This record gives sequence, C-alpha cells and structure tokens, in this order.
Amino acid sequence: MGKDIFILGIESSCDETACSVVRNGREIVSNIIASQADFHEQYGGVVPEIASRMHVDAVYPCIENALKEAGMALSDIDAVAVTYGPGLVGALLVGLSAAKGLCAASGKPLVGVNHLHGHICANYLAFPELEPPFLCLCVSGGNTAIVHVKDYLDLEVLGKTRDDAAGEAIDKISRVIGLGYPGGPKMDKAGQGGDIHAYTFSKTHMGDTLDFSFSGIKTSALNLINGMRQKGEEPVLKDFAASYQQHLSDILLENTLKAAQKTGIKTICLAGGVSANSFLRKSFDGASKKHGLKLCYPPLGLCTDNGAMIASAGYYEYINGMRDSLDLNAKPSLKLGGNNACG
Repeated sequence: MGKDIFILGIESSCDETACSVVRNGREIVSNIIASQADFHEQYGGVVPEIASRMHVDAVYPCIENALKEAGMALSDIDAVAVTYGPGLVGALLVGLSAAKGLCAASGKPLVGVNHLHGHICANYLAFPELEPPFLCLCVSGGNTAIVHVKDYLDLEVLGKTRDDAAGEAIDKISRVIGLGYPGGPKMDKAGQGGDIHAYTFSKTHMGDTLDFSFSGIKTSALNLINGMRQKGEEPVLKDFAASYQQHLSDILLENTLKAAQKTGIKTICLAGGVSANSFLRKSFDGASKKHGLKLCYPPLGLCTDNGAMIASAGYYEYINGMRDSLDLNAKPSLKLGGNNACG
C-alpha cells in the first residue's frame, strides 16, 4: 500500500458552499455544506448576485471547518480540487479564488474539476467497490446527460438534453402550482401517494438519438394547468405531481435502457440532484431488477452539491498527473467529455 492521498474539495457552483477532505478518492474524512436554499426560497429561485455574496461569507469558514473536522492542517493536504464549471460564473469565481489563494500560500497543487464529473464520482464515495466502465445518468437542475464512463477520466456523453434539463422542468412546474423553490424535494413530497396515471403529458421524440427534450413536456403541463384554471378548476396536487414526475422518470429511464442495450454495459449509476427523486429511483429500481442490471445511486446527502464529490474527482485527476495553473478561470458553460473529464 502506498501513501494515503488527501484531497481538499471546494464546491461553489450554485447555492451551496461546500468543502470536504477525502482520502484516496473513496473515503470521506470531513464534509461541510453551507446551503443557501432557505434564503433563496423567498425569491422563488437562486439569485446569482446574492448567491455569490453569500459564498464570499461562507467559503473560508467552510474550509476551516472541513480541515478541523478532519483533524488536519492545510500542510497535510496533497492537493486542492475546486469546481471551475459549469455553474453560475460569480459563484464559481468565489470557490476558485479561494482555492487559488490556498495553493498560492501553501504551494499545494491546484486541480480544476468539472462539476458533472464530481456528481459522477459521488458514486465512488457511496460504493467503494465501483469501477468503470459503467453508464451514468447525470440529472440535475442545469444538466441532463447519459454518460459512458469508460475509465476514471475517459467519459463520453451518449445523450444530452437539447433544451431544458429535467430538474429545470420540475422547478418551473413547482412554481406554477404554488409549491415554490426548491422544486425538486417539494414536488417529490407533494406527489407521494398520488395517482401516476391521473394526468398525461406530451412526449418529444428525438429520433434515433439518446438525446432528451423537456421543453415540450413542460409546455404541455403549463397548458394543462392554464386550461383548467380558465374553467375555474385546479389540478389535484398530489395526482398532478405524481403523474408529472413519473412521466419525466419514464423518459429518463427509456433512454438510459437504450444506452445500456447499445453499449452492453450492465452497471448503471444515477448522479445529480434529481437522482434523489423517489419516483426516478423507484422506476430505475424496478427496471434494474427486470433487466438484470446493477444499479447504484448515492445517498441523498451526496446527490446534491457537495465538496466530497469534487475531492473524489480531483483525486483521480491528481493521481493521473493533472494540474492547473493559478490562472485557471471559471467556465460557466463547461462541457463534459472530450479528451478528459475536465472537458
């Protein structure tokens, strides 16, 4: 056994300021998250400028607490990994600036991490035995993609959304039916015990591709709601929330199963905030048993944004010799895949 490698991970791409220390890419030593969700709830969504300012206040306390919880000093860390995209540019810059400051002061290497790669790596933390290759459905408020994880840093996007992300489609309808922000957990809770067949929505076909489109489904739901309201009616909340989420889950499952059949891969992982959705998990649980697939998804605390997933991704980049200079800039539209996981 070689020397243990400890990575400090910093995440600030949206409305969570998060820092974590991870050992050897698989073991969480500390994990600190400062969420802004309750604050942004009053605005019905994340306000980018406010999010950035709150990150400024929270980032160094999060770093200090992560090191304290780990019982370590910065000198004990092998490298600092930080999200540099995709995400809100102002929010990304806060975490990135903090990471570069730590590296400049300590001489520790800087490793820039793609946020989506981080979400995929959350599965390594939850399932220490997991090894590539596998398929991963990355599904969140800003992204929806089916990724072929060929190796730790060799990722190929097989299918992606052409417009709205699945999480965005949930958040929008959550606001319209009066549930507010954050839409994901509120819609999930509202739909418990509801009739998944009570309402029907349109489905967009993307030909022979594995791509998704959720804008039409969202518009279909809006038209249904508006049509009922014009008649002085309201949809039954429990049934509507259940039907809508099941519809989205069915679409995500259908393309993922097609990808599994196309590649012959028998291991499927879920990642991203929407992977916490109970309707999605139930659909994938049933399908995995039916088709003899191995299914992995992280515990709820590792589905949403966190520093541990960034540290895990950073570990695999670090041991493969990847380093970034201190002029690394935020890339709010960073893509996943290409020559390496950084895009």
